[in-house]
Formats: sequence, C-alpha cells, structure tokens
Amino acid sequence: MAEDLTSGGAGGTGGAVAPPQPGEPTLRWTAHVHSPSDVERELSRIWAQPDLTVAADGQTVGRHIAARTSVMNLVVVARQPEVGEHAAHMISLLTGRHPSRTLIVQSADPDGPTWLDARIQAYCVLPRADAPETCSELIFLTAGGEAGRHLSALVAPLLIHDLPVTVWWPGEPLLHAAPALELLEGTDRLIVDGSSWSGDGLDRLRQLADLYRRFPRLSVRDFALVRQSRWREAIATVFDLPDFLPFLTHIRRISVTYGTRDETGAPGTTNVVKPVYHVGWIASRLGMSVISPLHPIEPGGRGAVPGPRRPHPGERPPLHRGLHGRLRAHTNDIGVFIRPVGSKLRAGTTLRVEILAERRGSEMRADVTAEAENVHVHAWLDGVQAMDRTFRTPRRNDIDLLGEALEVGGRDPLSMESIQMATKIVEVR
Repeated sequence: MAEDLTSGGAGGTGGAVAPPQPGEPTLRWTAHVHSPSDVERELSRIWAQPDLTVAADGQTVGRHIAARTSVMNLVVVARQPEVGEHAAHMISLLTGRHPSRTLIVQSADPDGPTWLDARIQAYCVLPRADAPETCSELIFLTAGGEAGRHLSALVAPLLIHDLPVTVWWPGEPLLHAAPALELLEGTDRLIVDGSSWSGDGLDRLRQLADLYRRFPRLSVRDFALVRQSRWREAIATVFDLPDFLPFLTHIRRISVTYGTRDETGAPGTTNVVKPVYHVGWIASRLGMSVISPLHPIEPGGRGAVPGPRRPHPGERPPLHRGLHGRLRAHTNDIGVFIRPVGSKLRAGTTLRVEILAERRGSEMRADVTAEAENVHVHAWLDGVQAMDRTFRTPRRNDIDLLGEALEVGGRDPLSMESIQMATKIVEVR
C-alpha cells in the first residue's frame, strides 16, 4: 500500500499542496510492504512519477522533482524502535546536504518465524524557489526470525551498487558478533558513539580497535572522540608558547577528571571512554608507549590519599580513587590518572585535563576545563601563571556530528591512532 503525499492519493497526481520552504525537508511519499521485491517496486514507483502539483500565489502550478540524488548508502542498525525513529528524524534534516538511500534496520523475535515489515519514505528538499527538489529514500526494515539474524543478507539487495556504504550503529553495537562482522565486510565507514556504551565501555572500545585489523579499508568515526576536538585544540595552544614548547617532551603526569553519578565511582560503573580518549590522543601524538595499562587505584596504593577512613553508618562511601597507568616517552615515565568526581552532568563527561611537565629544574602545569559554550585554559611556569585564555567553542550537537561524519571519507589517521592507543592503555594483562 502506497500513498503519494504530494497528491493525497495512492499513485495519483491530482490535488495541490502548499509549496515547500527552501531548505526544509518534506515527506513526499510513503509506502508499507512486506518483502524485499516489494521494496524495490515501490522505490521504482516513486521515481517513475517525478512531477507534482503545488499551489503558488493562488495558482496551481507544476514542479519537477529531480531524480534521486543519493551519494551513499546509509545503514542504521537500531535495536529499539525509538532509536530508529530518532535516527530517521536526524537523517531527514540532512537530506539536502547528504542525500542517501537510508536503511534503518531492526531485528525482532529472532527465534520465531521469518517475516519482514518495510516502511518506505521519500524526503525532498527545495534548494531554492526556482530549483528542482533534491530527494532521497528512507526505508525502515523490521525483520523477524532467520531474516533478522542475518543483517547483511537483508541489507545487501537494497543497496545502490557502486556507492559507498556507511553503517551508523547508535547505542550498543555488537561489534564482535557474526551478523555485525558480516555487515561490516562490505562497509566503507562505521559511525558509533562510545560515550553511550554501557558499563565502562572499554570492552567495546577494544572491539572497535580490532575492526581496523579485520577490515583494512574500514573508516571509523566515534562521536565520543570527535566531540573532543575543542579540547585537543585548547591543549595544543599551551605548547604554542615558546616557553612551554620544550616541555612537550618532558611530560611527567597526565590526569583526567570525569563526572560520575554513581555514589562510589567504582570501576565499571561509569563509561570512561572519553577520559581514556584524551590520554590516547596525547600518547599517540607524542609517540608514547604503554608500560603499565590502566588499573584501579587501591587504598594505600600509588596515587591514593594516605590513611582513608571508613564512612560512619548512614554516611555515603568515599568515591573510588580511579585508574592509574604508566606510559613512556623517550626516557621519561609518565603517570596517568583517571579520576571520578560526583557531577550532575552526563556520566563520563570530561571535567578537567591536567598536564604536568618537568625540565631542567622547572615545572610546567596546564589545566583545561570546558562548559557548554567555552573552553578554559590555564598554565603555570614554576607556580607563576603564564596563560589564562577562554575559547568560545560550543559543543556540537548530534546532527552536526552526523553530517560531518558523512562528509569525511577514508581513514582519519588521528582517529585511528588515538583509538588504537586508547585500547593499548586499557589492555588487560
């Protein structure tokens, strides 16, 4: 069953609708079918009737819809219906910038009989009042039974050949499972958000890094790492100062503080992917190696506050002291500390990055913090403040991050090396 939204009738062309506003996505077609062949047939129907009727200045006029302008295949793996609907909304807002054939895939009842439910939509955007519309396709696929267990077999027939394939996996990607590996075999780019993973997120981080080895052409884009670009730029400005540049090869300590809502802050209770990425980026840029991977700081151990006391009855227990590891650069050993602090911000949010360096009897300390609109940088040389800067760099929202991820092609060396180094830092030994 299909309905042409430009006419109000199934497959008809009569009637008129108000003209779309330039830049605003408009739903032009919707259909509901139950087999892959029916999906292809409905897609053909959409583009077989490229003319529509609109009302403009009180008169009924025709407008031509440009042929579909897909520049890629976008596959969204959504484990819950609400995740798929949210993804569809974001993608519709990017129609004019990144027209694609988008498949939003969800599996259900894997042990039941095989079935398929497909909902097809066409979104169009008017670049300007006198231009043809740019349109792309959005296909919701919900599969049960055997069909739902083989994502690659479900998706492959509906991809546009000779166009790159991007897989966006919101939420918890099952990167080690056979269906995911089969799907990624034919994928050019993978988009994830490591900050949304459950627990501490480190097992999935290791799986993510392993994909570089399994799939030599695969490019990975992690929103958790991309969001930190404003932090990276701010940290780099410290060493733009001539007096501070020599300290870059004499770092002794890297400390990252992150927010937690867990009353104990114990390892495994809060996602620490973003704090680990900060360390991974610094270590990969400066050619550091891992001497000792991150491990929990035990009471009385290195980095712990001496003489911890037990809480009184009814009193909240003290926060865990975090994680500690050791890196090496040239002949220098670098202590790494990742510590939780109670915060109302989203759990796992980076609150502070501190860098301490010592050279020829002098000490340099840098302190970087951020908020919604600004990043603050402070630095001291032998206890005397030498830098106090605030950079206006607003956080990017998920739509901006997705749009940027769809634009970037090929492997990004910074991303790949930061992810791989972050994995080495959390490697289990």
